[in-house]
Amino acid sequence: MCKCCNQSSKKFLFFILSILLGVFCGLSGIGFLEQLGKNCSEVFLRIFKCISMPVISLSVIVALSSCGANASISKIWKKTLKYTIITTLLAATLSALLYLLISPSNVGMDSDSTSINQIVEVNYSKYLLDIIPDNILGAFLEHKVLSVLLISVIIGISIRSMEDSDIKKTIFSFFSGIHGVFFTITRFIVNFLPIGLFGFITVSVLELKEGMNLKGMGKYFLIIILSNLIQGGIILPAWLASKKINPLKTFRSMFKALSIAFFSKSSSGSLPVTMEAAETKLGIRKEVSRFVFPLCTTINMNGCAAFIFTTVIYVMQNYGIEITYLTILNWILIATIAAIGNAGVPMGCFFLSASLLSSMNIPMPLLGIILPIYSIIDMLETALNVWSDSCVVTVVNKTMKEF
Repeated sequence: MCKCCNQSSKKFLFFILSILLGVFCGLSGIGFLEQLGKNCSEVFLRIFKCISMPVISLSVIVALSSCGANASISKIWKKTLKYTIITTLLAATLSALLYLLISPSNVGMDSDSTSINQIVEVNYSKYLLDIIPDNILGAFLEHKVLSVLLISVIIGISIRSMEDSDIKKTIFSFFSGIHGVFFTITRFIVNFLPIGLFGFITVSVLELKEGMNLKGMGKYFLIIILSNLIQGGIILPAWLASKKINPLKTFRSMFKALSIAFFSKSSSGSLPVTMEAAETKLGIRKEVSRFVFPLCTTINMNGCAAFIFTTVIYVMQNYGIEITYLTILNWILIATIAAIGNAGVPMGCFFLSASLLSSMNIPMPLLGIILPIYSIIDMLETALNVWSDSCVVTVVNKTMKEF
């Protein structure tokens, strides 16, 4: 066996042992082991949170400010935007079709509220206004992904547009060097991922032990789970196959990143691992990986679109609001737009759904029933988001090779 294969086998073994150890500690009932798992999970979440924003920002800045790449970057941007909108819209549409097919029943919520039918339009103007930061550092400190992305795009384009070639080269070298530093840090962190995986699984098992109220909501959860599984297991692989890309090989190459995304429940937090796996396992070019992945982490939220649509429609239905075909069509579009602007952090879709319901004056006690099982839904959604990102990057990479 070659040295590389031997190292891969060892890494895979460590991942399996981490999963088994996490399950054992979560089920053991031993306080020390449970706390150990929680601490490991918290440490790695903090690490991912610490490096995710700089990686997103620097990747976009370096990609946009690269000299002589105008036509290439423009084509990458157009392809990425096209594919992400299509896949996110497909996810929302799929959840709508499943909702009509399965028709989940109500759970008997009180609908005697005068504000129920006083639906107001979602105020997206304020939502879009919040993207523009009033403090550059504040955007990073508050983890506003869209604001960071906007700042990075402006900086990258500004560097590329500078007339003084010497200053332009110096600034580009500075950002490129810092970018390299963060990716060196990322490779170092990857070596310790089994420890983080152990912590994530321990916490997940502990959450499952707390118990969940699924009475009357089985079909609602079934819609979300099926929409994620069909999107990730049928639609996206079929899309890859149509582009003459092997879906199974792509999935295997990205398995490490998908597992981290699944258990960490953060697509932006697992971004460094995702990019590293794409470049080393799939052979994705750096100029594609380090530009497309940060964009996809922000605007390619397949799982989030499905959750937002299903949750908002289900809560509205439970409070006596008539669900028409026009309502469904409207919310397919709203869920797609909202998902595109959602931050890739744990429970991001849940809080976004709550905000949308609140903006329409709809009571939200039902979300309290959904919350206990959302941990599992969030895992599945995050893994789907990263899997969709990987598919988009792979297709864009092949397109650029042909270009």
